[in-house]
Amino acid sequence: MTQSFSNPLVEQREFIAGNAAISLEDKAVIAVAGDDRLTWLNDILSQKLDELAVGVSTEALWLDAQGRIVRDFHIIDDGETTWLITFSKDLEELLTQLKRIVFRAKVVITDHTNEFAVIATWNKAVSETYSANGVRLQWQDPWPTTGVGGWRYGDKPTAPWEYREALVPLAIEPKVWQSFTKAGTMALDALRVAAFKPAGPNEIDEKALPHESDWLATAVHMNKGCYRGQEAVAKVHNLGHPPRRLVFLHLDGSAHALPNTGDDVFAGENLVGKVTSVGQHFEMGPIALALIKRNVSVTEELSIVSGTETIAATQEVIVPQSAGSVIDLGEFRARKN
Repeated sequence: MTQSFSNPLVEQREFIAGNAAISLEDKAVIAVAGDDRLTWLNDILSQKLDELAVGVSTEALWLDAQGRIVRDFHIIDDGETTWLITFSKDLEELLTQLKRIVFRAKVVITDHTNEFAVIATWNKAVSETYSANGVRLQWQDPWPTTGVGGWRYGDKPTAPWEYREALVPLAIEPKVWQSFTKAGTMALDALRVAAFKPAGPNEIDEKALPHESDWLATAVHMNKGCYRGQEAVAKVHNLGHPPRRLVFLHLDGSAHALPNTGDDVFAGENLVGKVTSVGQHFEMGPIALALIKRNVSVTEELSIVSGTETIAATQEVIVPQSAGSVIDLGEFRARKN
């Protein structure tokens, strides 16, 4: 993907103003059709989808049996087909796994990645968006609102996040650029970091739990029926604490260098986490998201080692150390006895 076409700070302003759009070339588009599509998706994903209204945008997580995040999905239904937008990494493996668990459900899974461009805009419709059954397939991110059945541990972010993804047939994608200028992904990265918004694959590693990044707010329904990983999600939420927490980092800009995703984060000489996302914001300057150990003090000054550079960082709480343990343990034990 193109990170920037000119000045990424100017591109951010143009994107927010609705004058620029971003082509997300790393996105996959999957269609799930059939009478059982919503109940089937409800059974395998973390969001309540069996009653998903036509044209309503939502997001969901696919978890493993230990409640760790495998993948995130942006979801919209047109009345006959449910459309899933996700990152394209390991797409063939994903399609194989999905088809393997259809069993007897009336579901047909089709890969449409090579037929659509996914175009990001800031609270503005794309006229070339594909329409099915009268529904324009433009997904609007529910973040940062806490959805029905969701749960937010930290404070709602104050930075705006009015993000949309439009499905545009490749044949007519050139028409989009008659209405919008092109912005690169650096513009989007900075705005997402400022809004504390987790996204795959950046905030997903082999240990990632939805509690660590406040993803319970928009991608998990805490009161729905069984799905893979549900027991682990409920256990951490009610009785435990996630081992890590997502933090927002204000970076020292004097080094004139941004860290890379995956760079190590230190508290003093102790390795405490890794950078997951990085951005250069047109107002805030250099910023980042990082997953660090839960018990790191919220007032601790942090540093990032990026190659030969050491970059000072000040943390801002996204997920508090107290996340989880919603149920009073003494009361819980008393009820069990």
